[in-house]
Amino acid sequence: MLLAGILLGPHVLGLLDERILLLSSDLRRIALLIILTRAGLNLRLEDLRRVGRPALLMCFLPACFELVGMVLLAPKLLGVRPLEAALLGSVVAAVSPAVIVPKMLRLIEDGWGGARRIPQMIMAGASVDDVFVIILFTSLTGLAAGESLAFSDLARIPVSILLGIAAGLLCGSLLAVLYHRVPIRDTAKVVLLLSLSFLLAALEDRLSGRVGFSNLLAVMAAGVALQMRQGETAARLSARYAKLWVAAEPLLFVLVGATVNIRCALDFGPAAVLLLFLVLLFRMLGVWVCLLGTALDRRERLFCMVAYCSKATVQAAIGPIPLSMGLACGNLVLTVAVLSILITAPLGAFAIDLLYQRLLQQQTGGGDT
Repeated sequence: MLLAGILLGPHVLGLLDERILLLSSDLRRIALLIILTRAGLNLRLEDLRRVGRPALLMCFLPACFELVGMVLLAPKLLGVRPLEAALLGSVVAAVSPAVIVPKMLRLIEDGWGGARRIPQMIMAGASVDDVFVIILFTSLTGLAAGESLAFSDLARIPVSILLGIAAGLLCGSLLAVLYHRVPIRDTAKVVLLLSLSFLLAALEDRLSGRVGFSNLLAVMAAGVALQMRQGETAARLSARYAKLWVAAEPLLFVLVGATVNIRCALDFGPAAVLLLFLVLLFRMLGVWVCLLGTALDRRERLFCMVAYCSKATVQAAIGPIPLSMGLACGNLVLTVAVLSILITAPLGAFAIDLLYQRLLQQQTGGGDT
């Protein structure tokens, strides 16, 4: 689907209607809200408690390792300054919930890695990782543009996470009460939950620049709250969302592919590709550090390290921003962002499909992480 989007997009065949491309950002956002809401509906609080420490560390530590790797290696391989390397690292450091979450949901449904709550851990980490990286990217673009870094910029990271979770839990709990007291059909419940997701997304836009708020975390937390209070209803709604995802999945990946400028990706060639693979090793090392002290065996840790590498939606969204700001490194940032999508999105999805049966156990019984 990603390759189809690249071919159909404006940079190759140009077969996609321009009106669709104008709406591309909003349509991609809707698809992401659908899959993250479904993720929340399938996440049990008990599972999150059992994977608490490693899941928390995976929210930021692998991204930090990847960023450090970029700062160390990019000046030597691409000849950029350390600040430009840090900006480059903040673009590629985020993982893609659009790739990871659907794969982890399927593993949960089929019972793979269930005893150690491995899919839940990866899914929870991937949902917060983006928030951390995007706020870091915003701060670094300001520095690259000559602005100073204020403490309030860094304070937005925990504020965004906490406000998003709190708002989501509150809204999800209120919806659960409504569903319990008012007899309405599941179709109407899905519409209400979708409407709530759109409202939370609009709230993030309204608060942008003033208060940190993550609508992605909010919609996921709303699903978790609904699952806690109305488990049977959440299961039925998750099944409805699975049907929505059938339509949303090709839409998301085709439109992500359509943003990729394949010609731009050829400019820096082998050096940029080598850099991406090297910083992925740093990221995998970060995942390994997160899992120290857990009950996971070597095969399960290897799966987590491989599964936590895919990139797509965040890079497509923020990759062009430095170029639009007129930064000297803008073309390079966009090129590496494009290459990270081209390389890690298909390879990451393929690696998960190839390895999960070989590295994970199919069971749903006990076991602690």
